[in-house]
Formats: sequence, structure tokens, C-alpha cells
Amino acid sequence: MKKKLTMIFALAVAFAAVQLHAQETKGDAQAGEKKVAMCLGCHGIPGYQASFPEVYKVPKISGQGAKYIVSALDAYRKGDRKHPTMRGIADSLSDQDIADVAAYYEASGHDDGIAAAAPGPLPAPSAQVAGLLQKGACVSCHGDNFAKPLDPSYPKIAGQHADYLYVALKAYKTDKNPQVGRSNGVMAGVARQFSNTELKTLAGYVSTLDGGLKTVPEPGFR
Repeated sequence: MKKKLTMIFALAVAFAAVQLHAQETKGDAQAGEKKVAMCLGCHGIPGYQASFPEVYKVPKISGQGAKYIVSALDAYRKGDRKHPTMRGIADSLSDQDIADVAAYYEASGHDDGIAAAAPGPLPAPSAQVAGLLQKGACVSCHGDNFAKPLDPSYPKIAGQHADYLYVALKAYKTDKNPQVGRSNGVMAGVARQFSNTELKTLAGYVSTLDGGLKTVPEPGFR
């Protein structure tokens, strides 16, 4: 009887996984190109700085994984990521819009449809940075060179702006603030191991790596 129940449970889990996969909204990069007008004023200007909750460069999202972008926008919609502007933008998008925008930005990291070259070897970190990376076990999710996430819903972080990474990491440590913070049990546990100074050190190192992320200037901003 126990074996039978176990088999039924396994089949139920497998069926749910198939159903979830079937329900995934497929993105269309060409359709997404027509839906990114609200993104361009920040993510289409190299070096553009946001001023909330502090001054930092907005993240490079061209070349980022589509499933991660979907996950991030969905988190803003749900309030798991708190940011008034991003919440407003995400709320204005349908599931199909989000999938299309994500597909567009993943594709826009390629030059003429050619994927970016594979990242080169990691520069040797200092002893301090090596210790922090080992403590946080960052590679276990973000993958080789921090540019090949083990799950497509995790972000590529190599080469991302250091000040953005620092603000994002601090957000996982923020509690009970209606305007700022990120709800993610794993990342909260990781971030809380470190002081803000250590988080800034980690962010600075990761930002120096080659990960293929970029800001692609839109024609009006070139």
C-alpha cells in the first residue's frame, strides 16, 4: 500500500510539472521589441542612474536570461520585490507582454543574432574575496564565471554594475519596509551572512568579470 501511494504521489508531481510546462507563456522577441517603450528611458541609456532607494546604475538587461527577466517582473507584480516604479511597470504588463519583453532583451544581447563569446577564465580573486565567495557559495546557483546560472530563472551576474549588485544584495536584508526589499529565502540567508562592506566587496569583484551582459542603446539615445 505504501509503495502504491508513493507511486501515485510521484505520478501526481510529474503530471503537475507537465501541466506547468504546458502553461508557460512563450515569448516572441519581435513582438517584445514593440513593447519595451517603458523600459528604454532607463535600460536603454548606458550608465543611466536611478535615484531610489539610492543612486546607482540601473542593471544591464540585454543578454540576460529570459526566464530570469520573467521571474523578476513577476516578483515586482506580486510585491516580492518592492520598488514603486518597477511595480507600476510590471502591473501594466500581461503574462504575454512579460514573456515577449523578456525574449526581446535576451536576444538583444547578441550582435546580429550571434551569441556573445564564452566568458574567459576568472581573474584570480584576492584571498578576502575568495573567502567571501566560498562562504556565500555563489557559484552553486550562478554557475561558472557567474555567467551560467544552474537554473534559467537565476540571473547572470558577471559584469553587472557593482553599485546595482550592492543595492540588490542589501535589499534582501531589508525587512518591514513597504517601498524597499526583496523576498527570497535563499538570497536573504546568503546576504545576511555578510556586512554591507563585505557585500560591496563581493559586488565589486563580480562586476569585473566577463558575463555578456550589456546595455544596448536605443537609436534615439545613440
